[in-house]
Amino acid sequence: MSLNVRAMACSPSAVFDVLADGWLYPAWVVGASRMRDVDAAWPGEGSRLEHSVGVWPALIDDETVSLEWSPPHRAVMRAKGWPIGEARVAIDVRRHGGGCLVRIQEEAVEGPGSWVPRVFVDPILYLRNRETLLRLAFLAEGRQQGGPDLSSM
Repeated sequence: MSLNVRAMACSPSAVFDVLADGWLYPAWVVGASRMRDVDAAWPGEGSRLEHSVGVWPALIDDETVSLEWSPPHRAVMRAKGWPIGEARVAIDVRRHGGGCLVRIQEEAVEGPGSWVPRVFVDPILYLRNRETLLRLAFLAEGRQQGGPDLSSM
């Protein structure tokens, strides 16, 4: 299981505001390239995001399912990225100083990605999720600091 932690200069609620906006998914998730649909119930448990992964013209349509939604502390998703497989992603947030600490844990749970020994997969996931948390920080910190409200565009 890959584990990354990042301090962010925002509240846990600001992080969850970004996570709750399904249309922002490709802005913070490395590998997701576009959104096709967001379930009206997102981010409620069992709701889905329909997204694509890859780069045009080699795009693969897939989805992410919300497994647990407990703002502003925890979100768990099952991200599908076939043909690589599926992963369980847990995001935990807690207050820290004037901001928060965000922890992301990702583990391949189905498909070819789950067959590869962790010693090979975890370093790749670590690098990917380091960038994922950086992007999430840009969005959450910018939203809290009065950046543009992208949901009204």
